[in-house]
Amino acid sequence: MRIPLGLLCIFFVFILNNAAAQVADDCLNAIPICNNTPVNGGTSGYGTDDFNNAPNSGCLEPTITGFIESNSAWYRFRTSASGQLGFNIGFDTSEDWDFALYRSSSCAALGDPIRCNFFDNGDEDAYMGVGEDPTGNTGNVQYEDWIQVAPGEDYYLLINNFSNSNSGFSIQFSGQIFVTNPNDALDCSIINNLLGAPIAACDNETVTLDATTTNALGYTWYSDTGSGYQVLAGEVSPTLSVNSSAMYRVRVSMPAPPDIISDVQVAFSVAPVTHPLADEALCVENGTFNLEVKDAEALGPQDPATHLVSYHSTFSDADNGLNPLPKLHTINSGNETIYVRVSSLENPRCYDASEQFILEGVVTPVLTFEDEVFICENTAGEIIGELFPNAQYIYSWDSGETTPSISVTQAGNYTLTVTNTTAGLNCSASRTVSVSVSEPPVISEVLIDDLQTANTVEIVNNVPGNFEYQLDTGPFQSSPVFREVSPGMHTVTINDLNGCGTVTDNIIVVGFATFFTPNSDGSNDFWQIVGIETLREPVVQIFDRYGKLLAVMEEDYLGWDGTYNGAPVPSTDYWFKISFLDDSNQRVEARYINNHFSLRR
Repeated sequence: MRIPLGLLCIFFVFILNNAAAQVADDCLNAIPICNNTPVNGGTSGYGTDDFNNAPNSGCLEPTITGFIESNSAWYRFRTSASGQLGFNIGFDTSEDWDFALYRSSSCAALGDPIRCNFFDNGDEDAYMGVGEDPTGNTGNVQYEDWIQVAPGEDYYLLINNFSNSNSGFSIQFSGQIFVTNPNDALDCSIINNLLGAPIAACDNETVTLDATTTNALGYTWYSDTGSGYQVLAGEVSPTLSVNSSAMYRVRVSMPAPPDIISDVQVAFSVAPVTHPLADEALCVENGTFNLEVKDAEALGPQDPATHLVSYHSTFSDADNGLNPLPKLHTINSGNETIYVRVSSLENPRCYDASEQFILEGVVTPVLTFEDEVFICENTAGEIIGELFPNAQYIYSWDSGETTPSISVTQAGNYTLTVTNTTAGLNCSASRTVSVSVSEPPVISEVLIDDLQTANTVEIVNNVPGNFEYQLDTGPFQSSPVFREVSPGMHTVTINDLNGCGTVTDNIIVVGFATFFTPNSDGSNDFWQIVGIETLREPVVQIFDRYGKLLAVMEEDYLGWDGTYNGAPVPSTDYWFKISFLDDSNQRVEARYINNHFSLRR
């Protein structure tokens, strides 16, 4: 299981007064670490070559000294729990540090390191180590994978500065074992010290040193702030409360020599102060808010290089340093309280989570009205725009109106801008309505392909638009072509899908020969109408080219024999008309018929 970046073990500080005390440059003198993590004031040289002039140790190679070590510090620790363990080594971004971690109980048998870093710090990262960069930088190449540990395992940690210029480093342990075993993840039995391990504290705390010893005859306390140990007059109790950084010593007088003398370092870091932050308001449509812009407010005059600002959704998370929000925080509508934590990078135990601010997400209007509208010719007006307005919004059309909706009678593009004015913000959304004029349909022509096994009817509509077509009472269809139409009278309909009208007409589907040869040879001697029997009381009139009526056929299905008053008419073209009774018993003339044929002799 990965532990959140904010969930680290308790941190302690080493700030000693000389290089020999603060750093063990030889493995044999490795500084034991218990429930503490040191901060060192820099390394200077190394003692003996712990690698016996070896060309490498894991990823480590010779430095500018010609040896693997140049300015080294050694630490050792022993695990008391099972689980995931890591650490973060912090340093100045301008410096170049390396490390190697060995699983071994003896400096004489270190073996190869199980985790190792020899990258230069060209990226100017502030951390290296095992696990996860506490800043969230997943691209930091100076990090190795978490290690899984078991109780009783011994480790040696070498931290080496590649050059002679360094300002020190800090070690912060992390991992699941500090969650499951917060007080005994590391074995303190390796430290033989009455006053315990070095202590890191915040300057708003008081640390109590406890030297209580069975059968003790008396206690004498000393402090060293850089000029040697001085007796603390009047301090003769087994405990001592301190609130300033120093080396502290106790001498416990025992009934029989030797007396017990124990030293401990206590280092106080400045406790950060979170300064008040102004509330923020943003339009939700912006998507995210960069919380990093609030860092300067939270820090005030404090140095951003020595402090970490994090943001949290609950006070509990801020107080415990858990679940920091991503710097690019998603904006939600309404008010959200953001809790702020300022931590010391030197000692993350020193923090302040007393401030918060309101992040208000102002809703950008959501426009749902139609953006394409059709109006009919000669319309009295069509309403476009927002039909269910919000009384808190401001409405503005590019045509000058300031109402949520307007009535239009002409084609064109009309743009409405809707603005939510809240918390000093103007959150706007715009939508353009395209208005088109829809003309009513017109049956320009009906093309009838008859005298076929399956007659075809095509309705010709020369008006552009969006239409559907119907034959008789059948279903409407998008195509104007109807197939397998039976002979007889039919009704065709065109409907404007935009609601601008319907037109209906009656048609006759019949068939006739385009020519006939009345020569009494028994073949094609009569011109006749095919399907005329489907009409009520049909009347067929035949004319010559000058409009002279030559023949009238009333329910005479045999046909015309090509004579006028018993005499044959000449070979030429002739025309005809068909009339019939409609459903209202009115005589009507059939339209859309190609009423022209030829007589040949």
